[in-house]
Amino acid sequence: MPGPASIRIALVDDHPLFVRGLELLLPAATGGRARVVGSTGDAAAAASMVRGSAPDLVLVDLHMPPPGGVRAIAAIRRTTPAVRIVAMSGLAEAELAVESLRAGAEGYLPKNSEPEELLPPLLAVLDGWAVLPAELLAALLAPVSRRPPVSAVLDHEERLLLQLIAKGQSTVEIAEALHVSERTVKRLTAALLRKLRVSTRAEAAALAGNAGLL
Repeated sequence: MPGPASIRIALVDDHPLFVRGLELLLPAATGGRARVVGSTGDAAAAASMVRGSAPDLVLVDLHMPPPGGVRAIAAIRRTTPAVRIVAMSGLAEAELAVESLRAGAEGYLPKNSEPEELLPPLLAVLDGWAVLPAELLAALLAPVSRRPPVSAVLDHEERLLLQLIAKGQSTVEIAEALHVSERTVKRLTAALLRKLRVSTRAEAAALAGNAGLL
């Protein structure tokens, strides 16, 4: 039987020891399932590096010299829209983490995670899920108590769209499921985010989970 597929990871981080440590530890901690295929310590070069190394997933340090990690995420998302992106930081900063999600990251992980602890959340991101630490999720959901219940403000079609988003479905997959065009999906998604008073799909997914819609 063939073994599990290899996960190609690119690193955007200006700390050489952290990068080298992951290059050595990720393959060992994951039984060879994850390996680093490219890295750069220059946020401005991140998009080019990702295009050249063709990873499945990119880990981006948020605390980098200008233009910084958030702008690197936005550039990667524009130039390589299919790649999955996870933001990382050594500091607990909910606001910066939310900025990274708005820029296009699918998840956020603390940099003090052990290598063997990284595989489950990275696999979840590759499967289409948004991955957030419990503390950050609590910060995102803090305003929810002041909102009407999700089930009270959404109709059947909007709840279905929210469930598809929360399951990590792409625009193409949602269009196929709803039997509409991709342009219509983008328009409906933008309207849904406005109605929920959130800015990103990850925040919408958090609301769906909190409302028991998954």
